[in-house]
Amino acid sequence: MKIFITGGAGFIGSHLATRLLERGDQVVVLDDLSTGSMDNIEHLVGRKGFDYRIGSALDVPLVSELVDRCDATVHLAAAVGVRLIVERPVHTIETNIGTTEVVLAAATKKQKLVLVASTSEVYGKSAKATFAEDDDLQLGPTVNSRWAYACSKALDEWLSLAYHREKKLPVILVRLFNTVGPRQTGRYGMVLPTFAAQAITGEPITVYGSGSQSRCFGHVQDAVEALLRLMATPAAIGGVFNVGADEEVTIQRLAEMVRDAAGSKSEFKLVPYNEAYAEGFEDMQRRVPDLVKLERTIGFRPRTSLAQIIKDVVADQRARLSAS
Repeated sequence: MKIFITGGAGFIGSHLATRLLERGDQVVVLDDLSTGSMDNIEHLVGRKGFDYRIGSALDVPLVSELVDRCDATVHLAAAVGVRLIVERPVHTIETNIGTTEVVLAAATKKQKLVLVASTSEVYGKSAKATFAEDDDLQLGPTVNSRWAYACSKALDEWLSLAYHREKKLPVILVRLFNTVGPRQTGRYGMVLPTFAAQAITGEPITVYGSGSQSRCFGHVQDAVEALLRLMATPAAIGGVFNVGADEEVTIQRLAEMVRDAAGSKSEFKLVPYNEAYAEGFEDMQRRVPDLVKLERTIGFRPRTSLAQIIKDVVADQRARLSAS
């Protein structure tokens, strides 16, 4: 197969491209390098079956050409990271909704399969113990730009499902839960690589809020495996799937585990949200995925332990810092 990946020079996209090439597929990557990096795909340039374009997924003629050339599209291009989202809400909304509309319209012309990456952020402030795909969404007020990302990705989902129902476009939606691993940076507020870099350099490890908020972290290789299996499963078309791990950890405990893995003596520094972000910033206390639907549909659930994930991220950050 020939697969088109928007945002393919990003963290997840580059791992997906590598895996596709390893199994014999051809890959075309599009990225504007606003958050992606050529460093992520440098090892693929010149490899048989790989092609890339530097450009925007808002470019209608370019996207239409690349969709037409390929058998399926994985739409990963999006504004990412809490800090970027809070600081640039206009960019967030326009990028997320606009690029998805362009990709879906192009794919509809020849009924090409599209996998659209959404996010666990769409669940918002729900207090449920675990989030299932058919749960109600609970977002905050529009005056708080924190929720612009969640709302824009929810609109992406509604638009994708509308194309599926009205225009019969084969679409699969995945809600990614804190996907982490090698090549991810802390540039836009990604917590695990940030902790790892701080621990390695001996800087204070900055924990926002109280540290009691909990998350689940899934390895990027597990996420890639789930995406590939979903794309190969006809029963997944028209569905929404959580993709992530369900090993829950508080952010404070995560910081401690990272420090231990790095062999660091860094101290911990609690930073109130109103110092880290704009006043009124809201966060979710828990975010744990229900993986029953994913496992039932594709016979797979992410299994890489949190300890192994941290080990991989620390090793990657150590290599990055040594090379800089």
